[in-house]
Amino acid sequence: MKIISHCILFFAFCTVIISCKKDNYDAPEATLSGRIVYKGEPLNFEYNRVNYELYQPGFGKTGPIGSVFTPEGGFSHVLFDGNYKLVVPAGQGPFVWKQTSAGKPDSVAITLKGSSNLDIEVLPYFMIRTPQLSFAGGKVTGTCKLEKIVTDANAKTIERVTLYISKLQFADSQTNVATANLAGSAITDLNNVSVSVTVPALVPTQNYVFARIGVKFSGVDDMIFGPTVKLSF
Repeated sequence: MKIISHCILFFAFCTVIISCKKDNYDAPEATLSGRIVYKGEPLNFEYNRVNYELYQPGFGKTGPIGSVFTPEGGFSHVLFDGNYKLVVPAGQGPFVWKQTSAGKPDSVAITLKGSSNLDIEVLPYFMIRTPQLSFAGGKVTGTCKLEKIVTDANAKTIERVTLYISKLQFADSQTNVATANLAGSAITDLNNVSVSVTVPALVPTQNYVFARIGVKFSGVDDMIFGPTVKLSF
């Protein structure tokens, strides 16, 4: 019985030691951050809509670290040093993501040695240029120019331009209190696009709204946006 008791105590001690060793691994300390950009200019997306996947090949895990770009096109992870791959799955984003020869989404190779900042260049279908948002006479008006970027076989047409107003900072389809749409077919001049929407009664009352212009492309789920602007009245 003593021998059995000693064995039990020995194995229990070993288990504690092994558990302590597992718990004492250093936590990841390197920060990988960056943005989705076009010629260095960050792209704006809808909140919690455009997904990406981050992989660490050869580390024993085959599944991705899934996440979502911020409304300003940013991403951030705290990781261990090592080699990673970032990919935007098919059907995600209002931009052209590079493809492999097999026609599948290609990946961006990342070697992380300490904290790093990485901007990833893509080709948006259009860019929203010189957006202006103003309030007058109970209405919010948004104006902008639209620059066509993709002109090859991947080009898309404009389905609509939408002006969103919201009580919250993320002015989009999920948070808006009012919207106005301009059909793509109604746009006669890409350098002179204008949309207006009446501000409804706000409950509870507040003397400001957030506004943002978004553009939807035919056959593309995700919209591209201009920056959010706070308008007081």
